[in-house]
Amino acid sequence: MPTAPSRELVTVDNPRPGREYTVRCETPEFTCVCPLTGQPDFATVVVEYVPAAAIVELKSLKLYLWSFRDEGAFHEDVTNRILDDLVAAVSPRQMTVTTDWQVRGGIHTVVTVSHPDAAAP
Repeated sequence: MPTAPSRELVTVDNPRPGREYTVRCETPEFTCVCPLTGQPDFATVVVEYVPAAAIVELKSLKLYLWSFRDEGAFHEDVTNRILDDLVAAVSPRQMTVTTDWQVRGGIHTVVTVSHPDAAAP
């Protein structure tokens, strides 16, 4: 049976909660659609965080990102929503989400958002 997209982010206990370290997850396969034109948008998503008590389980992260595929979303909004959802799930010490969008209409867009505000791991 094939897997389906899901907004559920599964977490597991951090195996090294006493050590500060950085986790970086990157995928060049993120897609959503423009809410104005319905045309597909493609981005590389980078999630970088310093975990506290929990880490995100990677298959659930993949299914979560997949869940945006047919949704209309502006680049800035979807980047902020990914950060908000991940912060709510894992309560990291620090987290930064960057989306690097394929050129459309001659404009290249990169959106970066951090938790806590203006902090980068």
